[in-house]
Amino acid sequence: MKKLKVILYVASMVALVSAASSQPVVVNPESAVSTVLLKTEKSWDGVRYAAYPAGQPEITVLKFIIPAHTTLPWHTHPMPNAAYVVSGTLEVENADGSRHRTLKAGDVLPEMVHAVHHGKTGDQPVELIVFYAGVKGQATAIAAPAPENLAKPHADLRP
Repeated sequence: MKKLKVILYVASMVALVSAASSQPVVVNPESAVSTVLLKTEKSWDGVRYAAYPAGQPEITVLKFIIPAHTTLPWHTHPMPNAAYVVSGTLEVENADGSRHRTLKAGDVLPEMVHAVHHGKTGDQPVELIVFYAGVKGQATAIAAPAPENLAKPHADLRP
């Protein structure tokens, strides 16, 4: 009798495992290895992104190594982009100085589009990986005059 119970138990377990393994399992293959670092509709200053540029899409990924004690030139970006800070500390600031943010290794920054801004490094070099979502042949950044030389207020620089 005991032997029969063991046989029935084993048979039921085999049936259960077989039934479970015959069902398709739907799993996102990236979910086990990915972490969302950034998902946003707005740049770091809170402005909602407009549309992507029209034309043949072109993704550009750049690696920047910015020396310590460097102030980057004032500039704009014509397309949405995001920067990942690999190492160092970077302070970013908009043209009128009303917005600034300090980034450290592991931080992700959704960049401003069509808005004048710049960055400054501290005592250590900064390594960034920047992902640009533009169109074929489009520049990733455009030089801008220093804020004191701007003819229009900061808010008017957006399309």
